[in-house]
Amino acid sequence: MNIILRQHALKRMFEREITLEDIHQVLRSGHVIERYPDDTPYPSALWLGQDTRQRPLHVVVADNAAEGQSIIITVYHPNPELWLSDWTTRRNRP
Repeated sequence: MNIILRQHALKRMFEREITLEDIHQVLRSGHVIERYPDDTPYPSALWLGQDTRQRPLHVVVADNAAEGQSIIITVYHPNPELWLSDWTTRRNRP
């Protein structure tokens, strides 16, 4: 898998102390919880997995299938104020 890190993702990784190994782990053992087929220039998806410290981690990945690239858009540890405890369901906002 050829992983490309967007500048935004690199900035967030640094700010949030998320490593490339954390991202690899999510893509190896996590799963897609939301799909965004209309994103451009490539369809993307929100992945949920655990980082190397066993914390939940969300990774937004665009799929450039023609080039065999997984483009990392952003990464974050889900906020419990925005997500239910399963980390796959968004809380309803008033």
